[in-house]
Amino acid sequence: MADAKAGIRVLLVDDHQVVRRGLRTFLEIQDDIEVVGEAGDGAEGVARAEELRPDVVLMDIKMPGTDGIDALRKLRELANPAKVLIVTSFTEQRTVVPALRAGASGYVYKDVDPDALAGAIRSVHAGHVLLQPEVAGALLSQDEGNGGTGRGNTLTEREREVLTLIADGRSNREIARALVLSEKTVKTHVSNILMKLDLSDRTQAALWAVRHGVTG
Repeated sequence: MADAKAGIRVLLVDDHQVVRRGLRTFLEIQDDIEVVGEAGDGAEGVARAEELRPDVVLMDIKMPGTDGIDALRKLRELANPAKVLIVTSFTEQRTVVPALRAGASGYVYKDVDPDALAGAIRSVHAGHVLLQPEVAGALLSQDEGNGGTGRGNTLTEREREVLTLIADGRSNREIARALVLSEKTVKTHVSNILMKLDLSDRTQAALWAVRHGVTG
């Protein structure tokens, strides 16, 4: 019988069994996190994500066959709602940029403090985008100009307020609370912002806002 209080459902995707075992061992002692499955490569990860419908996927980048970035793109094509948190090594930092562009909600290093990992999972599950300083600059410098400043002029004042809070890493719930709106209304504003700026996700919206000075 399923626990009515089951927490954040997590899928582990990594080609090293010892890494998956270590992650599972730690995460299973968290009261609000449940490991629902594992996969050893990107293709299996996509299949398991479709089967299990987890809330968050912990995804390695470099894997044989289908790597993490290709798996991310496939999940987006399938409109899978899972948030993807990249787990990478410091030496793979350059690969984080295309992973974020492919739809990841953030990343952590493989030597991350266990409590920080749990916090990162909770953060992306809540709708935050984890843009660490060391890759935020790279994302901005490599931005090929998704949406020019002129497109920003099509935003309403309220949409610009929402965009500012997205850039600040706020979830829809937090934005609703800050602006005294319903979450449904905030969701509509976010959809309108992405459509007007021709962007595909909140990560790109946050980057656009920083690049064009739409910040608090």
